[in-house]
Amino acid sequence: MKDKSNKNIITRRQAIKTGAAISVAPMVFSKGAYAANFTNDPGYKSSVTLGFNVPQTGAYADEGADELRAFKLAVKHLNGEGDGGMMNTMKPMNLRGNGILGKKVTYVTGDTQTKSDAARASAKRMIEKDGVIMFSGGSSSGVAIAVQGLAQELGVVFMAGLTHSNDTTGKDKRRYGFRHFFNAKMSGSALGPVLKDEMGTERKAYHLTADYTWGWTQEQSIQETTEGLGWSTTAKVRTPVGAGDFSQFITPVLNSGADTLILNHYGKDMINSLTQAVQFGLRDKQVEGKNFEIIVPLYSRLMAQGAGDNLKGILGTANWDWQLQDEGSKAFVRSFGKEYGFPPSMAAQTCYVQTLLYANACENAGTFYPPEVIRQLEGFEFDGMGNGATEYRAEDHQCFKNVLVVRGNQNPTSSYDLLDIVKEVPRADVEYDASIFGGELGPYKV
Repeated sequence: MKDKSNKNIITRRQAIKTGAAISVAPMVFSKGAYAANFTNDPGYKSSVTLGFNVPQTGAYADEGADELRAFKLAVKHLNGEGDGGMMNTMKPMNLRGNGILGKKVTYVTGDTQTKSDAARASAKRMIEKDGVIMFSGGSSSGVAIAVQGLAQELGVVFMAGLTHSNDTTGKDKRRYGFRHFFNAKMSGSALGPVLKDEMGTERKAYHLTADYTWGWTQEQSIQETTEGLGWSTTAKVRTPVGAGDFSQFITPVLNSGADTLILNHYGKDMINSLTQAVQFGLRDKQVEGKNFEIIVPLYSRLMAQGAGDNLKGILGTANWDWQLQDEGSKAFVRSFGKEYGFPPSMAAQTCYVQTLLYANACENAGTFYPPEVIRQLEGFEFDGMGNGATEYRAEDHQCFKNVLVVRGNQNPTSSYDLLDIVKEVPRADVEYDASIFGGELGPYKV
């Protein structure tokens, strides 16, 4: 059992016995008798405020819109409204539908603009002006890393939304940041065996890569995977986020000798680059007797909707999919569909789960005091929220769970039936040693 005591805090009773000086600062007592002042301590207020910082504009705005829908649904369920969603399937779970620790949950929103500086400014406003006790959001790893650093500085928990860079829980990990979403290393580990079975061990790969932390680490992870299979790497070309027109980057692929294009792009960038690659005839091309292949290592249903027929048959990975048949996934799809009229994306699922996990950690700790909430999340093992049995690894705050290898559906039956689940890769097959990416979590702020 974990030690829930805080050895840095001297209680009044201990101070009296030892003759130590007694602080006159306000004391906050709850289960476990934790005593401390902390950023945006709700004290005797009847409500707490959460901050949802998502891209409402920019290249990842579609994901941001779905994240915000999920956040709002999570707040409804925490406050006892609606059907409860995954609160009916999560285990272990101490949420009661009466807010968090009996306080009603309210929220504020911000627009990251898919830009790190804008996201950090928005998060800072939420903390300093709106008094949020926790904030979440993302859809860009550059954004997630920037605001995670702010969370550490100001002592407010950040429950990351969609962020796939290895750096988020690697070299840039922070004590006050947590990621439920999988990462590029896991995508490579999950995708490798399928690529070997379907495309063999002799291929020449050409990478087009979003020029920021996510693109860099995905390129590295996929390159390690494919070269481990025996593939060679013909070229690695960086592209700006939000480029719109990728034709100048795709034209050189035609005469490169490569037989495989790997698009390390996401959101509207992936939709645009894939569409233009198909228009340039890459999917109809042959190189030395091999059919030309395109791989999109990370994509979602929202991207599939935007890419349309261009994505049919193309392999990639996903954190979660609405077609999963476990009880938690079905409960969430049912709730989300009832609320909004269509199924949720994987971005929505991870944000909904993150909100509930934070709230449940507060209930388990019996306090909003961040160090104790963090300790509840570190090493927390849970189930019933999709992807099988899941663990928040204490060493780096990375969640480990099953990962999906998916393919663009060749014969969709609806506008949402766009991905086929090729393989549900067991968690054990994508786990790795926490030390491989370096970084330090940093201290608990007391």
